[in-house]
Amino acid sequence: MPRRLAAIVFTDLVGSTELAQTNEAVALDTVREQERLVRPLVERQRGRWVKSMGDGMLFEFPTARAAVEFAVEFLKSAQERRAEPAGHALRLRIGIHLGDVERRGTDIVGDAVNVASRIESAAEPGGICLSSSVYQQVVRKVPYQFERIGARSLKGVLEPLELYRVVLPWSGSAEGSGRPPAKPAAAIASASRPELPLPRLAVLPLSNISPDPADAFFAEGLTEELIAVISRVRGIRVISRTSVGQYRNTTKPVAVIGSELGTDFVLEGSVRKAGDDVRITLQLIDARADEHRWAETYERRLDRVFALQAEVAEATASALSVTLAPNERKAVRSTPTSSVEAHAAYLRGIAAARRFGEGDPESDATACAAFEEALRIDPDFGLAQAAYSDYLVGAMGLVRSYVEVADRARKLATEALLHSPDAPEAYAAIGNYRMQVAQDWEGAEEAFRQAIERNPSHVSVHLWYGILLLTTQRYEEAERECETAVALDPLWFIPRMNRVTVALQKGELARAVPMARDLTSSFPTNPVIRLWLAVELTDFGLLDEARRALADLESLRAPRSQPAADALGQSHLLECWECLARAGLGEPAAARAFLARWEAGELKGYLGQVQRAELHAALGDDDRALELLEEDVRSGEHSFWFSYQSPRFDRLRSSPRFQGLLRAMRLPRTPPPRLARKTPGLDAPSR
Repeated sequence: MPRRLAAIVFTDLVGSTELAQTNEAVALDTVREQERLVRPLVERQRGRWVKSMGDGMLFEFPTARAAVEFAVEFLKSAQERRAEPAGHALRLRIGIHLGDVERRGTDIVGDAVNVASRIESAAEPGGICLSSSVYQQVVRKVPYQFERIGARSLKGVLEPLELYRVVLPWSGSAEGSGRPPAKPAAAIASASRPELPLPRLAVLPLSNISPDPADAFFAEGLTEELIAVISRVRGIRVISRTSVGQYRNTTKPVAVIGSELGTDFVLEGSVRKAGDDVRITLQLIDARADEHRWAETYERRLDRVFALQAEVAEATASALSVTLAPNERKAVRSTPTSSVEAHAAYLRGIAAARRFGEGDPESDATACAAFEEALRIDPDFGLAQAAYSDYLVGAMGLVRSYVEVADRARKLATEALLHSPDAPEAYAAIGNYRMQVAQDWEGAEEAFRQAIERNPSHVSVHLWYGILLLTTQRYEEAERECETAVALDPLWFIPRMNRVTVALQKGELARAVPMARDLTSSFPTNPVIRLWLAVELTDFGLLDEARRALADLESLRAPRSQPAADALGQSHLLECWECLARAGLGEPAAARAFLARWEAGELKGYLGQVQRAELHAALGDDDRALELLEEDVRSGEHSFWFSYQSPRFDRLRSSPRFQGLLRAMRLPRTPPPRLARKTPGLDAPSR
């Protein structure tokens, strides 16, 4: 029978067995009462009432969010009913799990159903208990707080499960639990992410109202600088530019934006630049209450813009009741350059770099030229050096090779640290270079830690640090960094892709599949995600899921104006991914044709040796794959580290040549845990 993913809800009427022994009529009335209450609620969330089991019920819902919303509404209705004079005492407990089920007639069966029933038994009377797979799907997507219960051994479940409870709006603790009242919502920090306390702030893209449209770069760059400056205040967690950038020119209410980003406060405003004068109007809004905290208009000369940023950071901290430490006050008041012209060129550079990252390939030359101009005007401009180094390293493998940028990126990162020794951006740049170019794992980790110490909201550092931890096979730590990156940049798909990769490498396919499906549903028009997932899922034997991703791609075939397709298309990476996926699904013709075109010189642009090695490995040409991997290390490209754990290379893993490459790049020679772990019901089928 076909299997599908479902959110499974078990409910239990607490104390009904004892009640039936003392007053059977009241017990039956109580069961009927809960059935009457539940019907409209389950329909509202587009769920299905599978069956009743005495005093318990089984439901299925299409999403984890719908299941949680239903459960809360059900308990709320029961709570209200108990308050009525004629109401029966409905005391419920509810368990929710996410997993594959199989339909048999009107019933559903499967291991996930059994697990859900055990989770319900772990819930407290009047409470809701969730598995971690449900929690990951709903955290920051529903208006409720959660508390981590921890790993629990449940009857009939082979491994301990990580469980969470919903902090219900009308009660700080589950009814009858004996717990002290929970802290107010603003004071609750997720136990799985203690490094992300409230308050959380989003700085929306500043509107450009300058008379000269060419000055739009100033508003874009100033937005990024405000994010960077306020991020240095440790008592505030600032959402990253990638997520807030999607609200440029939005008409959505602030309350909606705050809910979508999971933020408590929003800073918004406009910029008007005319010659050397600038006027910035800002307002800080409490997104939860939809109330203003403060509003201010700043009129300054351009050479005072850094002082203006410091004023905004300090005013924001004061409005949020956050006290700046002396070193934080010094950091936000720092002046990275005394040149207005160098600063303007730097802002043009980061604006162009952002456009390239969003998919505009023409912006590559613009970004490089702007950064070069900034450094020509002020050779000691540390922030420009750091940003330029990061940009060059980030574009490696897309439009240029590692070898082309290695020396320039190293010098820029080194000089950035020399000229801005306290700037988190400088440590981020040196860490990124050490990891991606030099493969200095220990040095990169130290630099990343220094950057996070100075700016805990620096999402790129959390992302890169997570990649480093994954590379060095510290999977639990890698997962924590991925979660932090997702929390800081909830609308950026890259951290969520990395989270899927970590779960796959750990062999936790039952967790990876729901995360992959959530990724596609959250970004329904992104072709890059579909292709990447098709490759990953094929590699791990999840062939039906991979076919679904490719089928979705057919309906998303983007025109050449599609940004994401254009940016990666320059490196042939998307075409390479599709060939890999189809080869893994038993359709090798496309991969063979692609390699033939490359060997014949028909394809222009950059494609690294590792990408070609992956194609040869997928086609079973192991010797040629090893030759290309050795060429990658020998030539100085050194991108092998990023893919060495891929299942595409599993047949090569015991080869002395492959082991020699691992030694040369100081990579772990221990096989990934997925090779030793088997997940019941999700083992890779033979191809």
